[in-house]
Amino acid sequence: MRQIDLENDIKPLSEFRANAANIVKQIKETKRPLVLTQHGKSSAVLVDVAEYQAIIDKLELLQEVHAAERQIAEGKYFTENQVKKRLIAKYKK
Repeated sequence: MRQIDLENDIKPLSEFRANAANIVKQIKETKRPLVLTQHGKSSAVLVDVAEYQAIIDKLELLQEVHAAERQIAEGKYFTENQVKKRLIAKYKK
């Protein structure tokens, strides 16, 4: 995801309502998220669908890495030799 342009990527909710189609077009073209403000405070972030999917994919990968690290710390893993033996036994047939 591209970095937010502080001058162009923070808009009040009222401006988004008035120019929704153009703002969505901007998000798609720039691939930058847009921060919407309400009463002068950040309220929501709009992100291009492909960028959102990339974020989700990265998050899922990080969760899997974290789970794997936890399993290794708990001794719940197979050594290389154990994996080889299992594969040979499974596909030897």
